[in-house]
Amino acid sequence: MIEFILEVPRLLAVAVVVATPLALGAYSGLFCERAGVVNIGIEGMMLSSALTGQLVAQYVATGWIGTPLEPYGLPFAALVGILTGAALGALHAVLTIRFKVDQIISGTAINILAVGGTGALYTLYLAGGTAAGVPISPGVFEAIRIPFLADIPILGPIFFDNKPITYAMLIITVLAHFVIFHTPWGLRTRAVGEKPEAADSLGINVYTMRYINVIIGGALAGLAGIWFTLEDIGTFNVLMTGGRGFISLAALIFGKWTAFGGFGASLIFGFAQAVQIYLQNQGSPIPPQFLNMVPYVLTMLVLAGLIGRAVPPAADGVPYEK
Repeated sequence: MIEFILEVPRLLAVAVVVATPLALGAYSGLFCERAGVVNIGIEGMMLSSALTGQLVAQYVATGWIGTPLEPYGLPFAALVGILTGAALGALHAVLTIRFKVDQIISGTAINILAVGGTGALYTLYLAGGTAAGVPISPGVFEAIRIPFLADIPILGPIFFDNKPITYAMLIITVLAHFVIFHTPWGLRTRAVGEKPEAADSLGINVYTMRYINVIIGGALAGLAGIWFTLEDIGTFNVLMTGGRGFISLAALIFGKWTAFGGFGASLIFGFAQAVQIYLQNQGSPIPPQFLNMVPYVLTMLVLAGLIGRAVPPAADGVPYEK
């Protein structure tokens, strides 16, 4: 037990890293659902962005196609991944806002499209290795250690010795909270998610607010997706997101549709995963399959309402008819 307690700071550092895509996915859902649009397509947006980011990284960052963008390959790949998520967010917005498609069905369609599309593109352009004419992956973003701050006991290694997307997640946590709860934009967003008729009567364009927030949500899901390929693993694997998009939605619900709450819930899921990795490395007699189940069991408990009742925005999932 004492050995485990001594390992807690290191486990927390791992938890922050592992929680990065979960938190970003939760913020994606936050912007969408605070504006009244349910987005269960976060998983598909993550997966699609992970693939496009990796494709661009391998074919552009390595100079395989002879482009002048090679020195900026990884940042450019990250941008493409984010734009992929934004594009799928725009598709979800058009289907649900313009054509009034059921929001659950639209999100499910995006997930199915992502699974099939990424699988096909992976087979065509990434599978087979160099023998099949595929460029070698350029690797991942390097960690950036912030001087002085990283030397702070306990907190320093947890928050100030990370890679760029993890830093971005921490910054977005604060920005998302500030934007949603302390700006006119956030007030309008919450208004169209709670009572769109009243917002419309005050001159707020409900459709525009929903479109923009869903696209922002898609971009955040894209940022979560590129974490897998450009910051964590350095290569794309079929279905590599492993349900993180759905866990993100559970974190959003657990966090009661707030940025800080979503971050806290994501950190709990991340810590559970860090602990199961630690126990496996320590030769725990518990079968690894059961340890791998922990984050998903927590997700089911949250979605079943066993952690406490969470009330979504009143107009969440309800199409607006002017």
